[in-house]
Amino acid sequence: MEQTEAVGADAYMLVAVVHDQDQSDARIIASNWIYDAIQLAGQKLIATLAQSSFAASPGGRPRAIVTAAAPALEGIGGEDIKLLDVLGHSEIYALKLFVGRQPLFLLFSAASIARIDLAALIQAQFECCYGLSRMSEVLGAAVMQDPLSDRERECLFWVSEGKTTDEVAVILGVSSNTVNSYITHAIRKFSASNRAMAVATAIRSGII
Repeated sequence: MEQTEAVGADAYMLVAVVHDQDQSDARIIASNWIYDAIQLAGQKLIATLAQSSFAASPGGRPRAIVTAAAPALEGIGGEDIKLLDVLGHSEIYALKLFVGRQPLFLLFSAASIARIDLAALIQAQFECCYGLSRMSEVLGAAVMQDPLSDRERECLFWVSEGKTTDEVAVILGVSSNTVNSYITHAIRKFSASNRAMAVATAIRSGII
């Protein structure tokens, strides 16, 4: 809230984006958005805003999403984005936060255009990266509310026991391709680079 006031915004949202098969969903960690606005906007729209080409990395120049102009973003129509203007989010800035392995994004919004201070926004981004990096375990627990399906969890469990893909397929009574598909989905959900990292994340989070 202090950073929101410092940049001249009215609202903030700290978001983790979780990938599930062919779509991305937002997991809201903290926000002062009205609950109804979140429900009307939907997780997919919030995830798209966070990951859009407008999202600025630390050191980059933030660009405003002017919702009244109804810009079409990846897979989201302009009318859906225009709804945010009606909900009091006329101007939105999306900032990427580098905190551990989990992709995090910070959205600042204002009810009117040109109220948010760009210099303060850049400073806030660095401060948030620093502050959140000191509580990565807490953030990980907030985000990692067991995103796996039962089958994905079973596959990772047997992999953690040293079983090969073919052995897991026999145990579960499915094909090897199906096992690989479940493991791939689990890797994506954990934003891991390989199955060993996904297994380690699942064990560390108490999921398996």
